[in-house]
Amino acid sequence: MATHSMIIPSSSSSSSSALAAAASPFKETLPLFSRSLTFPRKSCFSQVRLRFFAEKHSQLESSNGCATNFASLQDSGDQLTEEHVTKGESTLSITVVGASGDLAKKKIFPALFALFYEGCLPQDFSVFGYARTKLTHEELRNMISSTLTCRIDQRENCGDKMDQFLKRCFYHSGQYNSEEDFAELNTKLKEKEVGKLANRLYYLSIPPNIFVDVVRCASLRASSANGWTRVIVEKPFGRDSESSGELTRCLKQYLTEEQIFRIDHYLGKELVENLSVLRFSNLVFEPLWSRNYIRNVQLIFSEDFGTEGRGGYFDQYGIIRDIMQNHLLQILALFAMETPVSLDAEDIRSEKVKVLRSMKPLLLENVVVGQYKGHNKGGKTYPGYTDDPTVPNHSLTPTFAAAAMFINNARWDGVPFLMKAGKALHTRGAEIRVQFRHVPGNLYKKNFATNLDNATNELVIRVQPDEGIYLRINNKVPGLGMRLDRSDLNLLYRSRYPREIPDAYERLLLDAIEGERRLFIRSDELDAAWDLFTPALKELEERKIIPELYPYGSRGPVGAHYLASKYNVRWGDLGEA
Repeated sequence: MATHSMIIPSSSSSSSSALAAAASPFKETLPLFSRSLTFPRKSCFSQVRLRFFAEKHSQLESSNGCATNFASLQDSGDQLTEEHVTKGESTLSITVVGASGDLAKKKIFPALFALFYEGCLPQDFSVFGYARTKLTHEELRNMISSTLTCRIDQRENCGDKMDQFLKRCFYHSGQYNSEEDFAELNTKLKEKEVGKLANRLYYLSIPPNIFVDVVRCASLRASSANGWTRVIVEKPFGRDSESSGELTRCLKQYLTEEQIFRIDHYLGKELVENLSVLRFSNLVFEPLWSRNYIRNVQLIFSEDFGTEGRGGYFDQYGIIRDIMQNHLLQILALFAMETPVSLDAEDIRSEKVKVLRSMKPLLLENVVVGQYKGHNKGGKTYPGYTDDPTVPNHSLTPTFAAAAMFINNARWDGVPFLMKAGKALHTRGAEIRVQFRHVPGNLYKKNFATNLDNATNELVIRVQPDEGIYLRINNKVPGLGMRLDRSDLNLLYRSRYPREIPDAYERLLLDAIEGERRLFIRSDELDAAWDLFTPALKELEERKIIPELYPYGSRGPVGAHYLASKYNVRWGDLGEA
């Protein structure tokens, strides 16, 4: 048996503990390594190398679930040390499946380049595009080159960096259900990985109906023989509880749960990431985070454009499945969870699952659905949803939805969580609005007349655009009289932090490469989320509920305001431009 040595640059007891933990090949030791081993931190790359180093000793399963990694390392006789890793004796292969699609071109390849530009990818890596379209390596490079951009504040050597990145991009054409085509891809990957520990990441930028075919072929024919293999799966994860459960069951025939990274790009947004920091590291907010002080919480998502020729996909799912069941519900779970034991991924995800399991399933009486119609404004004609040639003429698919949900636990009992999401509205944005309770026995009640909402403190976390956090407070207007006003204590990110904010896909791709699962969705979390929405979705479709029409560019259907008033709530964005 080959001996596996590690170079530990510290004689501390914590380092000794890490070494002892690594001696057991059947125990996941990565979190321990990342806390205990101390190497000089020069860039994102240093973190990635350290994680690769640790995972060589702790990751044992190939993509088909067989314990091959440890045996492979034994057979190779390699002495895996931190020194070997820093010399580049491991390699990373990233395969974008569905490379010719819009998501790959507009988001995934640019995010990978941004990581390369920032020095966050390992020294030895390659990017492969895989799709049915017949392309050469050069044609792929030309296709994606126009989408690559450098940081606004770091344009030095931008052209050189792009050339270096594009030289590492390759293409392989094949069918999504062909094991032979994936075997050919495997051969090409091995040519780039020869003599090195090979780690492989697959990004499935494809329709969900071919997820399982690709996973089967990649697992059986193109998984790493001696490193890790991981798969990033794009939403939608099914249409309801039944289809989602079946998808998970099929994926787990070829992958372990630890290999599946279900991506929700909203969890990678900077302000969503900051949500737990805002709450758990600021004493001023943590005591207020309960039913005792919070009257309601609003999660609002709006787009100022419609489907515009791309309604074919959207019509299969609708706004509730497309936005509410994943993006907004994930943010709600992060907002409402109890303090986790630690920042480890499983501790955080377990707290989110507890929130979802404490929630009441969505009732149809607490849902309002709408669909945008054609509208003339300022001499310009805006088409309705069913005017889109890719949408059936009599489609009842909602493009707008508002919902009221509740959490049955001691912290949030009775607090309405209101969601609102829609297309073709008056503005584009995503935000969390926390409206606090009225001040008991308010001395200045007469200054606000009968509208106590004008005296309510409100915390707003603007996820996009113009990322920021502001707290609405009451204050006296300077002067001899007693006139009150509402003002904002405002943290506008572009003013406080002038450097460019990384795209959400950059953060999530880097996390997947590093094996950090905190911002990815676990299977039991997915099951709990679908259990909340499936009954109402089925009732909407079985009863053929007709959505309320609203004009393109408006604030949405009137029914949303009646739903809010039912719980004595006023939508906080009504006063916004």
